[in-house]
Amino acid sequence: MPFEMNIVWSIVLLAGGFVILWKCAELLVAGAVGLAERLGVSPFIIGLTVVAMGTSAPEVAASIAAAVRGAGDVAIGNVYGSNIANLALVGGLSALIRPIRIQSRVFRREIPVMLLAGVLLWPVLHNLYLSRPEGGLLLAVFAALILLTVYVAGKESKDKSVIIAEVSEELHKAEKLKVKSLGICVLFVVVGLAGLAIGADISVRGAVFIGEQVGLSKAVIGLTIIAVGTSLPEFVTCVVAAVKGQDDISIGNLVGSNIFNTLLVSGAAGVIRPFAVVQRLAGVDYWIMILVSIGFVLVGLIGGRRIGRVGGMLLLCTYIGYIVYLLVYTAGM
Repeated sequence: MPFEMNIVWSIVLLAGGFVILWKCAELLVAGAVGLAERLGVSPFIIGLTVVAMGTSAPEVAASIAAAVRGAGDVAIGNVYGSNIANLALVGGLSALIRPIRIQSRVFRREIPVMLLAGVLLWPVLHNLYLSRPEGGLLLAVFAALILLTVYVAGKESKDKSVIIAEVSEELHKAEKLKVKSLGICVLFVVVGLAGLAIGADISVRGAVFIGEQVGLSKAVIGLTIIAVGTSLPEFVTCVVAAVKGQDDISIGNLVGSNIFNTLLVSGAAGVIRPFAVVQRLAGVDYWIMILVSIGFVLVGLIGGRRIGRVGGMLLLCTYIGYIVYLLVYTAGM
């Protein structure tokens, strides 16, 4: 007998998906922190690369699929929406749960890179077309950044006594899952990332069905449930990391995911199939993404390299305002 979705099953899927997300996020955070300890690098580097790449997988898959179908606007819109959701929604809610500390070197190094990656989209999209060479340029910049990150991690690992002391302090602060070997660390990361993808998909399926049953339009479902759904891995990972006091994992995940979205997702979509974009994606929507990114940085600077609960509330209100703007704009179309 074929499976038929109903309201009971949709609620079960929604709840079950969130349980999977939470448990797998715990595995991912434990594995990431343990991996940093075993390799002798900062947890931030692991969050910026391994964790960010894994939690960005839904955005990458969605945008590449959209590009293949010739829906370039969907691909770029997904980049904008995910970047805004990561900083304003995920960052805001994580800070409300527990204030997030940001190391000074992150403000000097990785955050400027995130902002510059966003600015780099302007000359690429200002003519309302993303060509294959322009997509290749974005991918080349992304590859250069990854190599630079690996180089920096290598330099950091030379001073293992300092790094391991720093990681061990973080690990014993709140982590209950004791990771003993490199193999188990890698296993935790792989299982955690796979579980996040499965949990997000299950949760979104249940939420979409519930939304349809209560009469929400497809536009509203797409702008809210689907948009938040692709950011669920980042959200749950950051919340779990925040609860456990792993601030470096949280910030590395947010900053890294936005860099991945901007360069890898946009670049891959353009290389696979060049496409045109509508004016609003090179205008107001682009500048909203840039302003939200700048606002996130300012909240951290004003808070003394710390995003507190007031800052988290400001970020969350910003995201709510963005959703209201989208709904009003859609209603007027």
